[in-house]
Amino acid sequence: MSVLQKLSQHIRQKGWRATLNKIWKHYVFSHEELLWMERDLVTPVPPYKLRPYPPLQVVRITPENAVAFTRYFGDRVETMAELAREGYTGHMHLDDKGDAVAFIWGAARNYHDKHYYGCWFPVKEGEFFEFGGELTRAYWGTALSMDVQTQLWKAMLDQGCHTVVDVCESHNVPALKLHIRTGYKEQGRIMNVYELFGRWRFYRETHYSGSRLDALRKPAREPATAAVS
Repeated sequence: MSVLQKLSQHIRQKGWRATLNKIWKHYVFSHEELLWMERDLVTPVPPYKLRPYPPLQVVRITPENAVAFTRYFGDRVETMAELAREGYTGHMHLDDKGDAVAFIWGAARNYHDKHYYGCWFPVKEGEFFEFGGELTRAYWGTALSMDVQTQLWKAMLDQGCHTVVDVCESHNVPALKLHIRTGYKEQGRIMNVYELFGRWRFYRETHYSGSRLDALRKPAREPATAAVS
């Protein structure tokens, strides 16, 4: 499909306003807000209602076994091997065919995200930075979204960490809701990522008070009261 055909299709599906906004962000200027979140590693995850999934094997990612990403994450094989060579802790979840269907990473030191945002994420002593978590579509909405995290937490707890920190895009509502369900708390910090003309990137940390997530929380049910005649 040519560029003009893709543009025409996007206009039909999204309209002119959304199309021009996308072009502006891609070719002129974009601003991404990454909200810092944190959680201790020992408090149990709150109860949740997620679908069960077939048994999977949890394996630590190494440069040698990164080939398991070929089927579902073929464009990530070398990246996975590179992260393993750099000493980060990565887990992949393998199906009965030996293919990776989910993965997640943890860094117990300052992490330079050269593969995506391009900035440094500082990590304090006792913390680890969680990044790169992803599941194949077949496992969306299953308990694997929780298990992939909690099993990494156990591994990092064994390494002497007591807190997990990560960042979440402010517009990614499903991911923000997952953080709420998992018991994360906001740090009140934002990593701002600016991109100019699709080429230059700039970074700035800002702070906020209150909560950016309250609007996404489910309202508590009020107790039923008897009618008064």
